Amino acid sequence: MNRTLSILLTIACLVTSPLIRAQQPNGDEILKNIDKNMSADTQVLTSKMVIHGRRGSRTVVSKSWTEGENRTFSEYLSPAREKGTKMLKLEDKLWIYSPSTDRIIQISGHMLRQSVMGSDLSYEDMMEDSRLRNKYRASVTEAETVDERECWVMELTATADDVSYPKMKLWVDKERWVPLKEELFAKSGKLLKKLELKDVTFEDGRWFPKRMIFKDMLKTGSGTEFIIEEIEFNREIPEHVFSKASLRK
Repeated sequence: MNRTLSILLTIACLVTSPLIRAQQPNGDEILKNIDKNMSADTQVLTSKMVIHGRRGSRTVVSKSWTEGENRTFSEYLSPAREKGTKMLKLEDKLWIYSPSTDRIIQISGHMLRQSVMGSDLSYEDMMEDSRLRNKYRASVTEAETVDERECWVMELTATADDVSYPKMKLWVDKERWVPLKEELFAKSGKLLKKLELKDVTFEDGRWFPKRMIFKDMLKTGSGTEFIIEEIEFNREIPEHVFSKASLRK
């Protein structure tokens, strides 16, 4: 009887194992689905960034226009001290206009690692290509639950040199194909930043997080919340928006 039971169990394992493997998508398939949700031809959004520092919190409101992965224009609307500050990203270049000095400054080199408005985001973070398949290969390591959602746990390794985080770990919602948690690492394996993605809603045929919490592990403070108040996908954006002339308008 024991031998018969053992044989039956072995057969069951052989039959079900391929089915279990088939249910688990490979890393590239998951990245493809993430990119479909998180990227668009164009985006126009109004957002607020709540920066939780050692001495309290402050909120910065901005509006951004994005086309593809290489063109973004942002204007800060409040508070009064930041109002009128503008940023323009074209390909791998970034310019900032400051109304207080009436100057346009190009941010490059080590300056890209500086904090944006004292937040947990750097200028490098804002320059990153949101399409993960362009610069990473991924493998699925296990499954875990995050915020009561079943997730695939993925390890990403950069395939390009021009990335801020050579290694990443993602917890991806199995049903909605949105990362719910991310850990970003240096090449050495040192944990640099953590990211939580929340308030996932269905917008224009895609799942998209409306609130993101960034934590720079090398800084004090309680992190920075990035909250999307309004967003439109695939809206036509006038060509003149993505020009240096727009910085002074």
